[in-house]
Amino acid sequence: MSKDHLTTYLNDHLAGSVTALELLSYLENEQGGRILKHSLAELRADITEDRDKLEGLMKQIAIPTSLVRKAAAWLTEKAAQVKLRMDDPDHGALLLLEALDALSIGIEGKRLLWLALSAAGLPNPPETDYQSLQRRAEQQRRRVEELRLQAARSALDMPTGS
Repeated sequence: MSKDHLTTYLNDHLAGSVTALELLSYLENEQGGRILKHSLAELRADITEDRDKLEGLMKQIAIPTSLVRKAAAWLTEKAAQVKLRMDDPDHGALLLLEALDALSIGIEGKRLLWLALSAAGLPNPPETDYQSLQRRAEQQRRRVEELRLQAARSALDMPTGS
């Protein structure tokens, strides 16, 4: 992997974490229910920690952070909020389902990031290793999947006789 490729790849994943964290903050504010808010807050804390690990690795191997990519990710999430609100103006189960779909895909992307970096032989991020980070992403994805399926049952349930 060339340094330019590595810089692009890591900054893309860093931008993805910005999008995920913004989306989680939005969901925490929009969705009712203490259990759901607690689950989202825990997930946001975990993803913040993972982002910090990525930033630590970038610093360790002298990869600069792209503020342009971070800003673009922030704007993308704001556009996603508009789309979600248009799809479900009541801010209900469909909004939650679509947002959790996006988060699930992002978490899988993060798992693949750690796998790719390990395969490429990059040094482990500070105070952790790639296998632990991959397992953590798998755990996060399972947690999101439970919430996503609950939202799917609520959003997509067809009335009988239809």
